[in-house]
Amino acid sequence: MTACPNMDQTLEQTDGVALTREQIDSFHAEGFLRFGKLLDDTEVEALRQEYDHEFDLARAGKSEMSNLSVDQTDDDEAMVQAETQMLQIMNVTRRNLRFRKLVYDSRLLDIVATLIGPNIQLYSDQALFKPAHTGGPIHWHQDNAYWKCVPAIIVSCWLTLDDVDDRNGAMNLIPGSHLTPLSHGRAEESNVLLDAGDQVDAATAVVVELAAGGIMFHHCQTLHSTKPNASGRQRRAFAMHFMTPGTKSLHDSQYIPVSFNNPLLRARV
Repeated sequence: MTACPNMDQTLEQTDGVALTREQIDSFHAEGFLRFGKLLDDTEVEALRQEYDHEFDLARAGKSEMSNLSVDQTDDDEAMVQAETQMLQIMNVTRRNLRFRKLVYDSRLLDIVATLIGPNIQLYSDQALFKPAHTGGPIHWHQDNAYWKCVPAIIVSCWLTLDDVDDRNGAMNLIPGSHLTPLSHGRAEESNVLLDAGDQVDAATAVVVELAAGGIMFHHCQTLHSTKPNASGRQRRAFAMHFMTPGTKSLHDSQYIPVSFNNPLLRARV
């Protein structure tokens, strides 16, 4: 197990965003941190427009999109029209300027630096959309079961563009679960989702509700899930995954280089 380093250094603040000692300690102990609202309503609305545009392009077949609630096939139309939908677009920052700028936001990076250190590289990002009434679940899992990165100190920032609660797809997390990596099996209904639910005591879960423009952070080994969206409200979320330079992927045993796809966002020389 590799937990995030405990950071005591003073950060240079561009916009005055910082974590308290209590928040930092809580993150390291629990494996996640609810920060709350970071973006104002004008910023949220601008991101909503770009987010909806990206999904419109994907539905029109002009970019790739997955429905994580069903087995992945070559029949894209059937996938999008499935009864249950947990829609995902990977790596929006590679083609959308507004989301590209977001991962360089000094307010966001000030917080990330407090959690993983002053050198920050983007691992990946994803737009995760649960439509009203038909939004599918994401099963209990640890992100690094998918990624298989070392050292396992990737931190995710989960941003919501809608108000979220447990009825429309808020994040559920198991405190302290980042300290122990678990084995995962495949979900029964989807060949792309992992499921560690048989090892999870869901009674210990914490639900993180957020207003639109709010963010939470979690460690790449923190068990988390989201329930189906049976409400009449959509849930638009955007996840950004940050690592330290020198992270290696065990998928190919190669270090992840600094590149356009995986930019260096902040560095202390």
